[in-house]
Amino acid sequence: MGQAVLNAEHPVFSSPAGESQLEARSRPVDLVHLARQTGGNRGLEEEVLQIFLKQAHKLAREMEQGCDCDARKLAAHNLKGAARAVGAFNVANCAGDLEDHPSEAAYVSSLVAEVNITCDYISSLLR
Repeated sequence: MGQAVLNAEHPVFSSPAGESQLEARSRPVDLVHLARQTGGNRGLEEEVLQIFLKQAHKLAREMEQGCDCDARKLAAHNLKGAARAVGAFNVANCAGDLEDHPSEAAYVSSLVAEVNITCDYISSLLR
C-alpha cells in the first residue's frame, strides 16, 4: 500500500460542507460556521444571510455618513455581533477595530470595504 501524502492544498479531511479548511478561511463567510449556526438548514442560511446583507449595508452607510462617535461605536458593535453570527469574521474584526477607534476615518474605510466584499460574496451565493 502506498502512503498518503499530506498537502495543505488537498487536506485529507474536509468540512462537512465539502470545502477544505484552507478554502473556508479564504472566503468572506465561513460557510461551515454558518451551517453549524443554522443546523444545516439551507433555507434558514439564506434567510439569515439576507438579513445580514440588509443590516450590513444599512450600518455601513450610517458609519460612512459621519455619525457621531457614540453612534458609530454602537453601529460597529452591532455589526460585529451580526458578522460573527453568520461567520463573516473579517467584517467582525474590522467592526471591532472601529468600535475601539470610532473617530478614525481609516477604520471606517476599512470596514466599509470589507462589508462590500462580503456582501458581494453573499449576493453571489444567493443567486
